[in-house]
Amino acid sequence: MQGRSLAFLLLLAVSCAALAMGLRQSFGLFLAPMTTTLGWSTSGFALAIAIQVLVNGFSQPLVGQLADRFGGRVVVIGGALLYAAGIAGMALAPSLAGFTFFAGIVMGVAVSAAGMPVIVASLTRQLPDSMRGRAAALGTAGSSLGQFLVVPLSGVALAGFGWQPALLTMAAAALLMVPLALSLAGRPAPKAASAEPEETARAALSRALGSRLFWCLFFGFFVCGLHVSFLAVHMPGFVALCHLPLQVGAWSISLIGLFNIIGSLGAGELTQRWKRRELLVAIYALRALVMAVFFFAAEKTTGSVLVFSALMGVLWLSTVPPTVALCARLFGTRWLATIFGLVFLGHQVGGFLGAWLPGLIFDRTGNYDAMWLLSIAAGIFAALIHLPLREPAPAPKPVVA
Repeated sequence: MQGRSLAFLLLLAVSCAALAMGLRQSFGLFLAPMTTTLGWSTSGFALAIAIQVLVNGFSQPLVGQLADRFGGRVVVIGGALLYAAGIAGMALAPSLAGFTFFAGIVMGVAVSAAGMPVIVASLTRQLPDSMRGRAAALGTAGSSLGQFLVVPLSGVALAGFGWQPALLTMAAAALLMVPLALSLAGRPAPKAASAEPEETARAALSRALGSRLFWCLFFGFFVCGLHVSFLAVHMPGFVALCHLPLQVGAWSISLIGLFNIIGSLGAGELTQRWKRRELLVAIYALRALVMAVFFFAAEKTTGSVLVFSALMGVLWLSTVPPTVALCARLFGTRWLATIFGLVFLGHQVGGFLGAWLPGLIFDRTGNYDAMWLLSIAAGIFAALIHLPLREPAPAPKPVVA
């Protein structure tokens, strides 16, 4: 692939990932105005988003297999259409049950189909091995760029027009993903007749599930999802609880996205140069440290919230490049979207707890203290679980006579 066409491919794919992530990460802004206006509980709204995360996790391996069989293009386009339908349904739902259906079930499948795992796996398949870590980093950074750009715009629409028109505008914006997805690969090319038979999806999954490395990545990603959903959904509410302006919550989520661009690109480079195990241990340990310092600080100010958001942004999705690279090295690229989708299930199971559990804790106690302590402990656990891993050596290159 030539340099110009490669750059254009990356630009379109990254833009698609950016829009998808930005729209999704804006939902936390709607918690306070919708629950206040409609009389819903915080835990009820949080449960709807938590169901979205859980449905996303369980549908991701299935959607990944569709992308492996038919190509990422058709899957992401279908996901974009579901995105628009789901967000519009959230705006027009007459009850909390209807909102939960659209925000949880419809959006859960939409996020799987038009989300980062399918886009990153499609890019990884289209690029040579030497660029796969960087491609995963670019896809992740693009998602964060969307978080940085789209969340504040959603906040402006929310403040200027109200929650319902803002959601309808976001639904229309989701349709822009359709033309952006045209750059992604179509159906994977079949192997030549003389080549060795391809591994079946069942055999690849059996090999993955029998690997200790897979389960370490799975439970590490569980903690990543716990952290990400907790902050994405409840950071605006925590900021309001600290008697800070509502806009500080939007700035916090936006700043996390901005600094994750730096973190993701840096993680992509380190993935090419450093052992993935040490990189993952460092990321999770630093998350626990940053959360502990912020939580135990005596006073929460606008400055401390923004500094915390910037530091967490560097660590936000920097786990993705080393995780994708490890999946590709250990299990190959033929069923990468399927296997990475299964690893991503761990992320989303953790994300379900990260979205729902803080709302339950808040309704019971009136604060988020227990969730902060749980998140710190989970970061330490994730760092420790990767310590025993030994990364597989790359396959030796054939010697040319």
